[in-house]
Amino acid sequence: MKHINIYKYFLIVIAYSFISCNDNFLELKPLDKISQEDVWNDPALMEAYVNDAYSRMPNGFNNYMWLHTLCDEAGQRGRSAYQSYYEGILVPTDLTPFPFWDPYYGIINRSNNLLDHVKDREFNAQDKQRVNRLIGEMKFLRAYSYSKLIALWGGVPLIKEQLQLDDDLLIARSTYDECVDFIVKELDEAAGLLDVTYSGANVGRATKGAALAIKSRVLLYAASPLNNPSNDKTKWQKAADAAKAVIDMNVYKLYPNYKETFTTLHNVEQIWVRVFNNNIRLENSLEQWFYPNGQGGYCQTFPIHNATEHFEMKATGLLPKDDPAFDPQNPFVGRDPRFYDCILYDGAPFQNREIESFLPGGKDSNEGPEGHNASYSGYYARKFIDENIVKPVASVGGIGSSPYPFIRYGEILLNYAEAMFYLGNEDECRKYLNIIRDRPSVQMPHVTDTGTKLEERLRNERYVELYYEDHRWFDIRRWRIAEEVGNIPAYRMYVTKDLQTGKKTYEVVVIKERVFHKHHYVLPIPQGEIDKNPNLVQNPGYI
Repeated sequence: MKHINIYKYFLIVIAYSFISCNDNFLELKPLDKISQEDVWNDPALMEAYVNDAYSRMPNGFNNYMWLHTLCDEAGQRGRSAYQSYYEGILVPTDLTPFPFWDPYYGIINRSNNLLDHVKDREFNAQDKQRVNRLIGEMKFLRAYSYSKLIALWGGVPLIKEQLQLDDDLLIARSTYDECVDFIVKELDEAAGLLDVTYSGANVGRATKGAALAIKSRVLLYAASPLNNPSNDKTKWQKAADAAKAVIDMNVYKLYPNYKETFTTLHNVEQIWVRVFNNNIRLENSLEQWFYPNGQGGYCQTFPIHNATEHFEMKATGLLPKDDPAFDPQNPFVGRDPRFYDCILYDGAPFQNREIESFLPGGKDSNEGPEGHNASYSGYYARKFIDENIVKPVASVGGIGSSPYPFIRYGEILLNYAEAMFYLGNEDECRKYLNIIRDRPSVQMPHVTDTGTKLEERLRNERYVELYYEDHRWFDIRRWRIAEEVGNIPAYRMYVTKDLQTGKKTYEVVVIKERVFHKHHYVLPIPQGEIDKNPNLVQNPGYI
């Protein structure tokens, strides 16, 4: 477009600018329209353009973008496309649970647009510093978008420049390794242009640490069995080096309180987060989606019982199934403290009462108020929610502002521990697992295992520490264990209460069978993209 209506730019600055822009935007001219030349010559307008790109980035708090419901962490109420996915139906013509292709390529397109237009322009010294930072941010956002695309689909078309009408638009897929090489190069370049930290309203911008941290994740995935079937140790070494580079920055630390890590903005564990400015735009409806029905919530997603089995016993560090002292008729006592921070269960204290998932008549069961909004599993999500909100309804101020963690320091420690294990350095693996378990609010027994037992422990630690943060869907694929995990039914905890004696009985029952097919390790390319571009080759197994 040659001209952009100024009112759209007001929306960019006002509605989308979760990152502040302090320039006097209202005095810009002309007042009826802004040409592209105006944008690329004015760092203030350029920053508004970049801010808009941030606002378009998919995140795990977006409705319909909950990957935790598509693995062994959680379930989703209703929505036929999700239910079809649980039954093993995944087709190129309906990717409703995975609405990522267009948003990520949209950000890539916006990044290419800015990078192409500003690369040869002259700016004064002060503006040049700002423009270089914006270039770094767009390189980062482009690289991050590609990192998500290849984690979902494998190799994808690499579009590195703004396409023109006379260009060849039928671009074939690059290989996975070619994409990784490009992403790593872009992140390295971005790291050299970005600031180390931000404060105040600028929290949420990409930093040097964010670029290096995403590089750590990309190289860890590239070293994993799905993408490294020959177990090339040099790939694990690259993953280890990338994680250690973030650790050696000495900028980030584990936040002492695990639960508050996810509700407190400006804390030392956050590397890159999505900030929500609710006085500008009601974007984060998390409490409404997660709260129990007895507290006015919709319970759109809910933990399944399978998840609870990963939280160890506090006293022994053993999984419930392995601990002789575990009582299945008193199942929620003495667990890893992170269990109580992540999951609301029958009897859990919540807002001056106890959760009542029991039947008959439990307030948070399907026999409670708004019973159609009750959890199918008997559990509700606690992680991320602001429990000071009494009524989770936007019209009465019931919208929280917990930041979404794109990446945090806890993941980096886990990345390093995993790379060290596969390089044969088990001492270093245990050391970094135990650093995580030593968090002041957690204090779990140290891991002492070796060999395959240690591999199981580090994978389970990753499950627990990163629960509900959209990692597990990718982890079970890159480890090539999805054929095992994905075919386990989703379970619920069925609690019955004797209304005369008050005694409760606990029974684990199946909610829904789940099916995973071998070709589901990567998603199908959307059929609409295949139809537009005959050079796109569909992933195997999809028609």
